Amino acid sequence: VEAMEAAAVGLGLSPEVAHVLAVQTARGAGVMVSQSADSAETLRHNVTSPGGTTAAAIAQLDDHQVKQAVESAVKAAHQRSIELS
Repeated sequence: VEAMEAAAVGLGLSPEVAHVLAVQTARGAGVMVSQSADSAETLRHNVTSPGGTTAAAIAQLDDHQVKQAVESAVKAAHQRSIELS
């Protein structure tokens, strides 16, 4: 959410509008996943039009290996929780 807000502000939106758009984007994705029997992967494919804005965004996330970074972060948090318990 922080990165989406920062990008939106960098594109000229006010911090307030950037915040609302970022939060609504995250909320919308969460609601869609929580209310669907489909997997997150299937939902992503369903909302991604070839050559569209979502496809462009996902290509950037893939280029920067965001999926792998999130997986690594979850594993690190899990390991640290074991160490702390």
